[in-house]
Amino acid sequence: MSRTLVAAALGAALLTLAPSASARPPEEPAATRDVPAHALVGYLHTSFANGSGYVRIADAPPEWDVIDLAFAEPTSPTSGQLEFSLCPVAECPEVETEQEFIAGIRQKQSEGKKVVLSVGGANGQVRLETAAARDAFVSSASAIIDRYGLDGLDIDFEGHSLELAPGDTDVRNPKTPVIVNLIDALRALTGKYGESFVLTMAPETFFVQVGYQHYGGGTGADPRAGAYLPVIEAMRGELDLLHVQNYNSGPVMGLDGQYHTMGNADFHVAMIDMLLTGFPLAGNPANTFAPLAPEQVAIGLPAANPAGNGFTPVPEVHKALDCLRAGTGCGPYRPHGTYPGLRGLMAWSINWDVYHGNEFARSHDGHTG
Repeated sequence: MSRTLVAAALGAALLTLAPSASARPPEEPAATRDVPAHALVGYLHTSFANGSGYVRIADAPPEWDVIDLAFAEPTSPTSGQLEFSLCPVAECPEVETEQEFIAGIRQKQSEGKKVVLSVGGANGQVRLETAAARDAFVSSASAIIDRYGLDGLDIDFEGHSLELAPGDTDVRNPKTPVIVNLIDALRALTGKYGESFVLTMAPETFFVQVGYQHYGGGTGADPRAGAYLPVIEAMRGELDLLHVQNYNSGPVMGLDGQYHTMGNADFHVAMIDMLLTGFPLAGNPANTFAPLAPEQVAIGLPAANPAGNGFTPVPEVHKALDCLRAGTGCGPYRPHGTYPGLRGLMAWSINWDVYHGNEFARSHDGHTG
């Protein structure tokens, strides 16, 4: 997610490899943690305004089932020590007091909503290079979650937060410290809070689907390509929602061997089908990313044109949902199955949607059900 109105797309020189789906079956989905079967997930600009205006959490429209508070950020990229605060009054004159903010969280929770702390964002680089940084991350994240009584954690690491060291190519046995320490931190947090803890992730396509072509450091490709995959793999049993950002993206090759560009139904169908079919990493059938359960996956979208590159009009979003869930109305890309349990949609952001008359929430709430 970017604080800028338009974020730059990540680029990479991509190689063409024959598609191959993993034969490994999907694991049982994580516990639903009372998140609706078909949900709308939205980010709320809590610590900044970003030109779209401040929205008090109590005023977040009722269509949003999961509210991600954006963002907690580290004191430095390698400290692991997270800080979270409400938007300064100078930037957000309408900001509520902390007491009102906590009351707003309780109100949303009483309505069955989940309120989650999102960590990172475009400006919040998080590199857990050491055990000390890992431990600081766990303790500081816990302190924020406990202070506000939140339901879980969203990992929105971008930029150079995650990468794979040379030779680190086994998705199920990563060696790179920033990867291993993040996995250990998430295991500590999910272990501490138990089954009720909501864990979500919002990587960019470069860190997930591009792993189909490039994976592992020292291969001549950007070492960040596919770098989220070992984290997703390690946490798949605890992961409630993976909503890859299907925007601010360059063209990405799908399992059909064709490049797909953002902003239309076919892009979303191809990107989601990769997650639900599985794929070999860098063309190696012995090193595969296994399918996730449909209940663990949502489509990540900009809520409005200014929110990010790759805005998808409402009819195209509905077309993608219909194709993935029922196999109807598909375009050139045909998914490998139908996924009626696909969890829903994520939007960046609630603020941008409110600014544009709540088009996203009103148009998609009924269609996700």
